[in-house]
Amino acid sequence: MKNKIARILSDTIRDCISRGLLPEINLPGGIEVEVPGNPEHGDYASNIAMISAAQVKQNPRKIAAVIEANLVDPGNILEKTQIAGPGFINFYIKNSVWQNTLQIIQEKNEEYGRLDIGGAQKVQVEFVSANPTGPLHIGHARGAVVGDVVANLLKNAGYAVDKEYYINDAGNQMNNLGKSVLYRYRELFGEKIEFPENCYRGDYIKDIAGDIMKKEGNKYLISDEEATIRYFTGVAGGVILEGIKDDLRDFGVFFDNYFSERELYKDDGVAELLDSLQKQGFIYSDGETLWFKTTMYNDEKDRVVVRKNGDPTYFAADIAYHKNKYARGYKMIVDIWGADHHGYMPRLWSGIQALGQDKSSLKIILVQLVNLLRAGEPVAMSTRSGEFVTLREVLDEVGKDAARYNFLMRRSDSHLDFDLEVAKKQSNENPVYYVQYAHARICSILKMAEERGIALPEYKDIDPALLREQEEINLMKMMAKYPEMIEGAARTLEPHRITFYLNELAGIFHSYYNKNKVISENEKLTAARLFLLRTVLIVFRNALNILGVGAPEKM
Repeated sequence: MKNKIARILSDTIRDCISRGLLPEINLPGGIEVEVPGNPEHGDYASNIAMISAAQVKQNPRKIAAVIEANLVDPGNILEKTQIAGPGFINFYIKNSVWQNTLQIIQEKNEEYGRLDIGGAQKVQVEFVSANPTGPLHIGHARGAVVGDVVANLLKNAGYAVDKEYYINDAGNQMNNLGKSVLYRYRELFGEKIEFPENCYRGDYIKDIAGDIMKKEGNKYLISDEEATIRYFTGVAGGVILEGIKDDLRDFGVFFDNYFSERELYKDDGVAELLDSLQKQGFIYSDGETLWFKTTMYNDEKDRVVVRKNGDPTYFAADIAYHKNKYARGYKMIVDIWGADHHGYMPRLWSGIQALGQDKSSLKIILVQLVNLLRAGEPVAMSTRSGEFVTLREVLDEVGKDAARYNFLMRRSDSHLDFDLEVAKKQSNENPVYYVQYAHARICSILKMAEERGIALPEYKDIDPALLREQEEINLMKMMAKYPEMIEGAARTLEPHRITFYLNELAGIFHSYYNKNKVISENEKLTAARLFLLRTVLIVFRNALNILGVGAPEKM
């Protein structure tokens, strides 16, 4: 509907210019159309007259009056218009337009809200990418569901999307993992160990060491330590990665590809790339260290790519990794990072621009921390001691649907309070229960109708004009706005918009149901209301499907 209003405005202004009613105006690429905060100000509003007035140095209300008096409305969708404030144009849509939306929803069914704005453009969404040195914690969990739903949104919008997990299996953290297992292994044989501060202390390390002891005995007590650490690193990394995959699968997250960091270093790939960039003038040496000229692309300072000891930095590997992504044909890349990586964004944008890529082709979504609560009280977490709340623990306590939905209840770059007790409640206080119960309640009503011998109607069987209660109009308006909400969420990569929408839709439905009887003595009204609920069901299912959250038929 927003696009229709924008087209009406665009066509009207061009018509007025051609007739000499308005001076020449350079229209913006997309005329801004918004939903007013106050419903009394119409269904939609635009500030185009004010923007145009600034261009041509005229009174905005005068321009708005010319536009309003000459509106081109070929679809006959406008009930009335109104000029408000300094020059806003408010639009009121005919009820018949909202009522006709029901037919569109029924005909499109699961396709309702599907878009083709992506044009099958190849996109990669890379997320989680946690080091395989320990189980996923709730910070990873939030990034996992944000990445998964962003990928679902982009697929729904017509992009060709691949989901990828980058395995950080090269570098010192993996060596420390092998050492950690070796130290626990030796402890199991009675050796007293002074456990280093930089090693991993969780019970999962003891479990891995215990499995090695059971299967292979004490042979590694006398083996070459360096070789043993390499072997233990491989075993532990494999076990932990499989555990990560299991947790993600139970969280409803599946990846198209797992990419190993070690692939980047094969055949000196990283070194050759850095050498090429140095020859092109993007990298310079100060004698001991190699620096990337990220200040060429507005970073606050240049960044190290090779340390004094000859080891490449994470930045060097990331340049190589993103070069690999573009080489695989991705036109848009979406990286999901923790909020602590905010300062890292400019250097990576610098890196891809040095590779000849447009900065806008790399989208970076920052995911803020999760404050885990129990009945309002903080749950203590410490990754240093290994005593942290894992994704598995949260899943076991509240379930997949509640976990996914609650992680999406705020913008990804906002801190999130996740209360375990609220997430388990079967009450309106729990947002996922509130939405799923609305879906289940509709299923129950439709089932009751069938049990009473009332056939579920098709659009041709109803009189949509009977749906004229304010709550019915509100429901239809809300459902009509579903595709534009999905488009906005896809374009901005903001999956929380879906949970906001579902909470509002559920609220309108519950209010409607509490005030109005669906099945009554009036057969025509009953048929119209049953059909209305069938379309609400479709919208709930389609939105929940993008979230990866179940749509139960009974609760």
